[in-house]
Amino acid sequence: MNRVLTSLEIPGLTRVASGKVREIFDLGNAYLFVASDRISSFDCVLPQGIPDKGKVLTQLTAFWFDQLKPTPKNHLISMDLSALPSSAQSMLDDLNGRSMIVKKLDMVPVECVVRGFLVGSGFKEYQRDGHVCGIKLAQGLRLADQLAEPIFTPAAKAVTGHDINISFDDMVNRVGQDLSEQLRDLSLDIYRRAFEYAWSRGVIIADTKFEFGLCDGEIILADEVLTPDSSRYWPKSDYVVGVNPPSFDKQYVRDYLDKLDWDKTPPAPNLPESIIAGTASRYRECLNLLTDGAVDL
Repeated sequence: MNRVLTSLEIPGLTRVASGKVREIFDLGNAYLFVASDRISSFDCVLPQGIPDKGKVLTQLTAFWFDQLKPTPKNHLISMDLSALPSSAQSMLDDLNGRSMIVKKLDMVPVECVVRGFLVGSGFKEYQRDGHVCGIKLAQGLRLADQLAEPIFTPAAKAVTGHDINISFDDMVNRVGQDLSEQLRDLSLDIYRRAFEYAWSRGVIIADTKFEFGLCDGEIILADEVLTPDSSRYWPKSDYVVGVNPPSFDKQYVRDYLDKLDWDKTPPAPNLPESIIAGTASRYRECLNLLTDGAVDL
């Protein structure tokens, strides 16, 4: 098993951003995106990482970029790191498989969320109000029900903490009518295509979120795409309406943490080895199912 990578410094490169999982370094005319093995829950980064998690996220994103061609265009330039500065070449063992050289974009400050099933915060809102992000839904829907049609429910990006669900009208006020409509239609199209593919592999994409940027006025798909961190993946064989299906993501960690006497504020508790191994297994299984085992971590 490869070393778990939770922190990273690259000689000769300037870090421009550090998120819960990703580190972004400036390459001058491009960025280097590196997915660490960090895992967060309840807005807290946990003390231990998940083996190979960053590689799974990166390889799945690359897979979906290729699967979705030619539309939309994406920000990936290359995964060949041989062109990195000589000062960074000593880090290739750590960087390979979890890194992408990507275009610099003018990022749209709204996350494009698509929901195909009623679950999570959407189900809670539906129970309370009968709608999700201003979209009225039919009465009598149950947890994990598939919606008649996928819905677009944007979210405003937050600097810290959870992103905030907003209405489509609010999105229009933030980024304009034309761009909002284009991003909505594009997001729904990507979700439908990805859903059909995943379904054929025995996997359900319950919901997902996309991020887009602009380059010379053209919409570009960016960041991670259709990974277990940005999507809710369920095994089709275990799907039952009325219960929260098991998932190929960090819900396994959330379920463990929910059982602890922890107030969901830092510092987060340590994870036992069984939870770490179980989470790693779920991430790898998702990758293997979607790629037919073609990706060797």
